[in-house]
Amino acid sequence: MERVWIDSSDISLKPALRNLKSAILLGALLFALSVSAQAQQPGKVPRIGYLASGSSAAEHSPRAEAFRQGLRDLGYVEGKNITICYRAAEGKLDQLPDLAAELVRMKVDVIVTGGNSAIRAVKKATSTIPIVMPHTADPVGDGFVVSLARPSGNITGLTSSPGYELSGKRLELLKETVPRAARVAVLRDPANLGTAQSFKATETAAQSLKVHVESLEVRSSKGFEAAFQAAATKRADALMVLAGGRFNTYRSRIVNLAAKSRLPAMYSEQEYVLAGGIMSYATNIEDLYRRAAVYVDKILKGAKPAEIPVEQPTKFELVINLKAAKQIGLTIPPNVLVRADKVIR
Repeated sequence: MERVWIDSSDISLKPALRNLKSAILLGALLFALSVSAQAQQPGKVPRIGYLASGSSAAEHSPRAEAFRQGLRDLGYVEGKNITICYRAAEGKLDQLPDLAAELVRMKVDVIVTGGNSAIRAVKKATSTIPIVMPHTADPVGDGFVVSLARPSGNITGLTSSPGYELSGKRLELLKETVPRAARVAVLRDPANLGTAQSFKATETAAQSLKVHVESLEVRSSKGFEAAFQAAATKRADALMVLAGGRFNTYRSRIVNLAAKSRLPAMYSEQEYVLAGGIMSYATNIEDLYRRAAVYVDKILKGAKPAEIPVEQPTKFELVINLKAAKQIGLTIPPNVLVRADKVIR
């Protein structure tokens, strides 16, 4: 077979090479312009969902302001480089699931909510959006996280106490303050499942203190007056108020009814004392909300809630309102007063 040799000089490749080079240059130019345009676009502003069990004015509450302050400390300013979408149940706990679902539909980047009822509603609404809880008593026992060290889900945050046994300590302090107290009424919201555990811990402590505790359940805003009337009928010597989202909405009302009934009262949150209540033994909830901003910051920067340990409180504050005590003729014993972290005169 005769071989035929082709001389490349007979075929001109220059036009094809020029076209190829032009295509490569054009592609590179278009890519560079695309990258430049993307770099000039403003970054996405993160959106935080904030769900409260109580007042519709959630964004103006001390807790919300503490949370915003925590964000500001980290460089976030609401309305500029972060957006907060507020939702509140106004004490109507049955509305929490709908509000939680609404925040999920808005596709917020993280949801901040505290208290068992609200956390449970958000947990049911989403298993993917990160959830930061500023406060709850027993996140492991209540099924919110697998463990404090490794939450292993989409929820992390802070606890407000080392479990429900803090209720027993509150009863002990109340008994020291009112040594004659033989019967203590315990005001609680049965819709808040955590109060059942708190009441059980209170009953356990009552046995050793030789105090009879009487459960007074308030199921709606119309039930407070009836509960205090029941306390008078049962001749209660003192009162304990367990934490509850619905109760926070009617904090001033509860404090005023306790004063009117002349009942020395121990509260589970110091906000009641600031509103005119006599005493509380608890963590500073506003500090927990401020601290929650740190968790939000970590998540927005890429950390996974499953790998961020849940933080437990190390300090509990005894707050006493001497003005409120004087109003009902109660003298705070020196051995209790000397242990107070904050005294309102």
